[in-house]
Amino acid sequence: MEKTLREIAALVDGNILGESEIKFTGATSIEQANLTDITFAVEPHLQEAEGCNAGAVIIPKHVTVFAKPAIQVENPRVAFTKLLELFTPPLKIKREVHSTVIVRDNVKIGKNVAIMPYVVIDDDAVIEDNAVLYPYVYVGQGARVGESSTIYPNVTIREFCEVGKRDIIHSGAVIGSDGFGFVTQNGTHNKVPQVGNVVLEDDVEIGANVGIDRATTGSTRVKRGTKVDNLVHLGHNVQIGEGGLIVAQTGIAGSTKVGHHVTFAGQCGCVGHIEIGDNCTFAARTAPINNVPSGSFYAGFPARPHKEWLRVQASLHKAPNMMKKMRELEKRLAELEKNK
Repeated sequence: MEKTLREIAALVDGNILGESEIKFTGATSIEQANLTDITFAVEPHLQEAEGCNAGAVIIPKHVTVFAKPAIQVENPRVAFTKLLELFTPPLKIKREVHSTVIVRDNVKIGKNVAIMPYVVIDDDAVIEDNAVLYPYVYVGQGARVGESSTIYPNVTIREFCEVGKRDIIHSGAVIGSDGFGFVTQNGTHNKVPQVGNVVLEDDVEIGANVGIDRATTGSTRVKRGTKVDNLVHLGHNVQIGEGGLIVAQTGIAGSTKVGHHVTFAGQCGCVGHIEIGDNCTFAARTAPINNVPSGSFYAGFPARPHKEWLRVQASLHKAPNMMKKMRELEKRLAELEKNK
């Protein structure tokens, strides 16, 4: 595919600086770009982009002078996303139910689906229109895969779990594994039946090797538009609000309720049975252990307000000198006491 800078500017609703009829065949990073590629740049990378090999650069609207052809836009990252889609050829997906697929009793399969080799769809499951199931997916009894959702290879969707519309579930994820529920009696751990399910609402994305536990009763729920990174674990009966971001290796223990638009950075660990308000952010490796009010920015273990955590970390670096001064003062005080 070949597009002129003028055509690209029209696609991303931008203004051109420089020559408009240059032709491009791809979009890539600053480091990898050549003359037939377009890239993007924001602060602090604008100067680097001026000296790169790209034929043109997508830049913020406030930048009015640039050393090479450019397109000014409100949000360069959003514009660049459109170009990645434009220049990336779509995968070839055959819309059929492959002959090796095992379909059990009373399964409902919608129109225009792609169900690839060695998928197993158990009794009473529902696969809605335009869904794509890659090889070796298992859809359990009574489970549902929503319209236009994509389920990548080796995903397990356990019995009675629900996947919404336009969801994406990456390879190796398990939706609806048993919650970690046991009653200990006389030194023996007796299993508590986990009879609930998992509900993923619309436009949710689940990363590779994520484990989301089914509820003991009721539903573990991930609400609309939330994105979950690789290697995340959500315990039984966890509730995640809309528009959340949960980054790799985060674990959220059972029955925690998380509000809307909450971000957990990498390797966060959250205790169970607490409530976290809307619009909260937790820095990497933060561990909330109590309820957190809306609009909080926390860091550290145990989690505390980010500014307070920064002051604590700064104080720790001063601790050796403080201890040295304290020992000197103790020595001087001892000498004064001795000379009385």
